Amino acid sequence: MGCLVNKLTSILLYILLIFSFNASASIASNVHIDKTKQALFIQAEKLLKKTNSTRYKKLYEQLNGYPLQPYLDQQRLILNMHLSNENEIDQFLIKYRNTPLDWPLRKKWLKYLSKKNRPSLFVKFYKPSSDVSLTCQNLNFLLTEGMPQSVILPQVTKLWLVGKSQHKKCDPLFKVWKKAGYRTNAIIWKRIALAADGGKHTLIPYLTKLLPNNQHYLGELWHKVRRNPSYVAHLKKFRRKSAKEAQIFAYGLKRFIWRSPDKALSTYKKAKKLFKFSKYQQQQITEKFAQVLTNKNHKQANYWLSLLDSKNISESMVQWHLIGILKQQNWQEYITKFSQLPEVFKQKIKWKYWLARAFIITKNKEKGFALLKKLSKERHYYGFLAASYLKTPVSLKNKPLNITLLERSKVLESSAAKRAFEFFYLQRFQKARSEWNFWLKGLSDRDKLVAAKIANENKWFDRAIFTLSKVGYMDDVALRFPKAFNKKIKKHANVEKINPAWAFAITRRESSFMTDAHSPVGARGLMQLMPRTARSLGRGKVSGRYLLNADNNIELGTRYLRKLLDKNKGNEVLATASYNAGPYRIKRWLKNTETLPADIWIETIPYKETRNYVKSVLAYQEIYQNKPNRTSKIFNKIINMTIGG
Repeated sequence: MGCLVNKLTSILLYILLIFSFNASASIASNVHIDKTKQALFIQAEKLLKKTNSTRYKKLYEQLNGYPLQPYLDQQRLILNMHLSNENEIDQFLIKYRNTPLDWPLRKKWLKYLSKKNRPSLFVKFYKPSSDVSLTCQNLNFLLTEGMPQSVILPQVTKLWLVGKSQHKKCDPLFKVWKKAGYRTNAIIWKRIALAADGGKHTLIPYLTKLLPNNQHYLGELWHKVRRNPSYVAHLKKFRRKSAKEAQIFAYGLKRFIWRSPDKALSTYKKAKKLFKFSKYQQQQITEKFAQVLTNKNHKQANYWLSLLDSKNISESMVQWHLIGILKQQNWQEYITKFSQLPEVFKQKIKWKYWLARAFIITKNKEKGFALLKKLSKERHYYGFLAASYLKTPVSLKNKPLNITLLERSKVLESSAAKRAFEFFYLQRFQKARSEWNFWLKGLSDRDKLVAAKIANENKWFDRAIFTLSKVGYMDDVALRFPKAFNKKIKKHANVEKINPAWAFAITRRESSFMTDAHSPVGARGLMQLMPRTARSLGRGKVSGRYLLNADNNIELGTRYLRKLLDKNKGNEVLATASYNAGPYRIKRWLKNTETLPADIWIETIPYKETRNYVKSVLAYQEIYQNKPNRTSKIFNKIINMTIGG
């Protein structure tokens, strides 16, 4: 009998184990999605203008408990905005406060209350946001409701003091603010400077009129220099050589040096006899001159670099200072300058790599190779370079995350998590990301890692990548560098006869595999293609929607990589730089550069964005095609390649 019990117990344990394994596999690979409910939700959305209809009510009832049902309530309230809905809106906003369900309804409600001139209700429902018109309306209503000016008007100064025009809703507030004496000449001057330096220069003439008559010429001077930096060469136009004029001149000169280095140098030499520049202005001019002249390979670059204070130097100037030395391949000078750097810069892997190279070339090989050996253990562009110089395999330092079944179940209990994944599977990626970001705010770092793992398993690659980065967990290589869209990328890369690892690396760098990625300049999709680029590839006119289709985007992106590779005679480094900066810039840079070792050439790329882009793509490419215990083919090429001339 005991044997039978033991046997039955073993069978039950086996069944439980199988069940547990299947449950684990299900949760590990997929979040539960009810496609029937999704279809009902889409049908209900189409009837939101007929919420009193029998059909809508039936659909709504069938969706009880469905994660996205609150979005039907939100949209119904937005589409039927009435004062009589105050209590329902209030209850909804309390229940979903600070969630992505909150702001679209709150914003619409606040604008409605503003239009209906309901100050008390507006103030009750107001929540700070980046919407300046609502901010101004709230401050206006607070004044109406009796809040003291001494509390409100100092906040108005911050709203007025920007380099662009503000919303017309702010005008009544600005009138009260001005009447109370807050709009001083000093404040006006600050706003002119903001409009000139990075703001809207068309605002300057309006602001100039606000100054006393005897200062109008200063506003006009700012505007002329903003529109044409070469105006600083006309020193006679700076009539009084005052501190304000020195500020305008210094601003214009830092732009003029880019256009005409020799003329800017001679102008500054004369100006120093006429203006009393502050120590800060002189430092800024020196740094800008050193940067630009090094960038342009100007004969005076070394002189201006030598004027930099190594103990009080910015990161960008460390870059240009040391790169000027690397261009000349003056290795002993590099060692000397490195020793003078502040400690924070000495710890950067980039400068330590070049120090190791300098040691080796200046016959201090033991010290150089010891430093390279240490650096080669890093999963980093410079770590991969170091490993290649040592002819040793690169180190990926891969430590995959281990997540338990209990942890998975726990994090997926969140309503926000359920809403996020529902939107993701409906391909409403923007709303999905909003819910994801809200969800993450309430999670511990450990739970965020669990969430990242689940996102990856559900092919939501970009959320996994960004979440790991947010937590600072960089050692799960497969999660950070997934072979997303594997079949599509390999298929199109093979058609174009390019390395699939290169296409993976470009896509990872461009969008982190976010299919609906948009850039401010109009690039679209996984490989961030511009519509004009698509046209140049023989597609004719293409829509944004066409480029947001993964297959279309990868097809055109890989075709463009092939085109750039051919233009650059098979050089992937130059083709990669061209993908980011454009082929014409690369052609210009090559003209202005003597032949250099490839790693030095990459370091001297004038644009920081492109410089970092090329390094990232090379490192990512190594990760995507890495083979354990083998040296890097990619970085072996880099250390044996020359570029330029």
